[in-house]
Amino acid sequence: MPNESQVLKVSRRRVAVQLAALSALGPFCIDAYLPSMPDIARLMGVSMSAVQATLTAYMVPFALMTLWHGALSDSLGRKRVVLAGLGIFVAASIGCTFSPSLPWLIVFRALQGATAGVGMVIGRAIVRDLYDGPSAQRLMAMVAIVFAIAPAIAPLIGGWLHHWFGWRSVFGFMGVYSAALLVAVAISLPETLHPSKRQPFNPAFLLRSYKAAITHPAFVMACLATTLSFAGMFLYVLSAPVFLMQHLHVSETGFLWLFGPLTVGIIIGNGLSARLAGHVPLLKTALYGCVVMVISALGNVGMNLLMPPSLPWAMIPLFGYMVGMSLALPSLTLKAIDCFPKQRGLAASCQSFIQSGGSSLLSATAPLFWGTSLRLSIAQLSFGCLCITALFLLIHMTRAEVSGVTPPVSH
Repeated sequence: MPNESQVLKVSRRRVAVQLAALSALGPFCIDAYLPSMPDIARLMGVSMSAVQATLTAYMVPFALMTLWHGALSDSLGRKRVVLAGLGIFVAASIGCTFSPSLPWLIVFRALQGATAGVGMVIGRAIVRDLYDGPSAQRLMAMVAIVFAIAPAIAPLIGGWLHHWFGWRSVFGFMGVYSAALLVAVAISLPETLHPSKRQPFNPAFLLRSYKAAITHPAFVMACLATTLSFAGMFLYVLSAPVFLMQHLHVSETGFLWLFGPLTVGIIIGNGLSARLAGHVPLLKTALYGCVVMVISALGNVGMNLLMPPSLPWAMIPLFGYMVGMSLALPSLTLKAIDCFPKQRGLAASCQSFIQSGGSSLLSATAPLFWGTSLRLSIAQLSFGCLCITALFLLIHMTRAEVSGVTPPVSH
């Protein structure tokens, strides 16, 4: 019979896999159909920029609804809200599969976006429901490691499905995946928020809570640092069809060239974060990650100035950036959520909204950087520098709060 520590270890792994599978739904919906975008444009008789609108249509409601997923789960319970979101997502995926034209595809992509983030947002709150301190950081890193598989396999699955059956099969696969996830969650995901700890759901209370969040300096700065670090990687994900197929002359089935190194970087970075948990303070761990990000981004710019982009060299600085980003993100995420220990769902919602809002803006402006790989590298460096600036401000605010110079905002 296993002892108590073994039971906890198995339980933590099971929860990590479930939360990672939920969190993976959002990025999978972005990455899986990237190889199909040129063909969608050709078959529907529209431009690539028009097809890019399907990504923006997904990202905007994704960002807006992240404000509500966590708040709803604070009132109704985590599991119930996750199940409702997954059910709507299944229906939206079926709609995408059979869309007769681009406008209909945009409508159903928007519906996908409105529900795809439910697992990502509520999953962060579930981590804090279950664990505190280093245990929470380790579980967050474990979730991220499992979650890292999604960006790597999504374009591979999407590319081969497109190659064999056409672009509609990619959305059909999303429907099958989300339906299987719905069944798994219904059967085995525990409810982690006890009814006695649930918050009232009324507009006045929520408005006060959101106001407290967006006026909490440390919370906002932690969210900005998270958003900016993620933007440096997400720019390359959004630009994958152009970066790989035009600049590096990779086929529609060769997206592993980008997503393979990114995935390995995520695994290594989150593995380092888990090892440092309990030994190095959260913000110091985040600082280590940001330094690695900026150094890698500088190398990316230098490489593009010295030589034309080519494989495998173009992937080395991107791999380094991912290691740094993945080392920093679990600490920044926990730092933000810990600002509101009694409303973790709402805090996770606000954090996800800021990050998703930045990603939505980036999805609309990404074509501005598609002209050359040098433009992409300069943009990535800019995001890295802004991120480390936000982190230094966060460190200063935290020290000021501890010393009593600037009392924390009440919540």
